[in-house]
Amino acid sequence: MTEENKAAENVSAGEAASAPSVKRSKRKLAGIIGVVAAVVVVAGAGFMVWHDQPSFCNAICHTPMDGYLTTYEATPGESATDKWGNEVADASSMLAPVHAQEGITCVQCHVPQMSEQVTEGIGWLTGSYEVVQTTDERFVPEEKALSDLTAARGIASEAFCLNSGCHANDDGSAMTRDDLIEKTSYMKRNPHVEEHGEVDCNECHKAHRASTVYCSKCHSDATILDGWVSYKEAEALEPAAVSE
Repeated sequence: MTEENKAAENVSAGEAASAPSVKRSKRKLAGIIGVVAAVVVVAGAGFMVWHDQPSFCNAICHTPMDGYLTTYEATPGESATDKWGNEVADASSMLAPVHAQEGITCVQCHVPQMSEQVTEGIGWLTGSYEVVQTTDERFVPEEKALSDLTAARGIASEAFCLNSGCHANDDGSAMTRDDLIEKTSYMKRNPHVEEHGEVDCNECHKAHRASTVYCSKCHSDATILDGWVSYKEAEALEPAAVSE
């Protein structure tokens, strides 16, 4: 056998010996990639579950959410404090704890929209957002009207509350203003009749502070429900706005 043939055989033998090693390396790499992918999927799923919890809002994006989280964790029927630290005789007058008892989370009402989250994220990073100082020295975002909360979704203000997934009729259809009027027709002064133009739901129903009998703004004989406050009392609760 010539020297050239021996060299060729040695090369072939070397290639054959290295082939299993190459295959093992590829299998090992594939295994590592698979494990990493599995971890990412599990972590992503866990993050999405946490994203839907009130604690997420308080921990990640909205540091001034302590007051809001406190109302959500209050117990209906017991005394509590509102988002501003004011005493509330009955937490049932706030929608947040009532919804919490029903298993409703923040994002089921405050449905996250990408455009809205990007704007809020930029505002958070740059510090260009408005807050108000609470009675216990905390800061919470300025109170918004329903029109502000529904703007990003492009829906009418009433749809924040009146929809098939929230306040619906017995047949599952979305409740309308007329349905509401019928439902409260037994009341001496039906609060859902638009006698003085359109009044948003949040003028009376408050999520993170005691709900307000808006009618008492003009009608001195308006019935103040248990735990609720009059319009005058509600006005006195609002702290002065400050910028940060």
